[in-house]
Amino acid sequence: MMVMALDPGTRRIGVAVSDPRASFARPLEPIEVRGDGGHLRAIAAAAAERSVERIVVGLPLRLDGTEGPAAKAARELAAAVRRATGRPVELFDERLTTVQAERGLIGRGMRREKRRERIDSAAAALLLEAWLEARRGERGDGEEETTDEHR
Repeated sequence: MMVMALDPGTRRIGVAVSDPRASFARPLEPIEVRGDGGHLRAIAAAAAERSVERIVVGLPLRLDGTEGPAAKAARELAAAVRRATGRPVELFDERLTTVQAERGLIGRGMRREKRRERIDSAAAALLLEAWLEARRGERGDGEEETTDEHR
C-alpha cells in the first residue's frame, strides 16, 4: 500500500511517500501553496502518479495537546485534499517533526539555504515514518488500519 504524507505549511507543503510495502518513507519535492488551489491539483497529480491509496496530513498540535490556528488550517487542508484526490485522508499528530527534521539536516552538515529547501519534505518523511510505525504497533502485522484520524 502506497501512502503519502503531507506536512502543511503556509508557503510550502512537505511531501513524502512510502514504498509499496509501506515499510519506509522518502521525501519528495515540496509543493508551493497557491491561492488558486494549484497545490491541491499538484497533490492530486502526485498521488495518482504514485498510486497512493491513503494520505496522511500532519496535525500540528501544541505541546500541551491542544489545537490552535495551525491545526485548524491542517484540518481544512485535509478536507480539501480528500475532495481533490478522492482518497482516504487521515490526520496524525506531527508535533516536533520539523524540529527533528532540521536537527537531522544540521547533523548531516547541510547549509541553511539547502535546509530551507528540504526541511518541509524531511518533516513529511518523519511524519510518515511515525505513522507507519504506529500502524505496525496497532496491527502487529504491518497492515493498515482504516481510520480517519489518529492522534
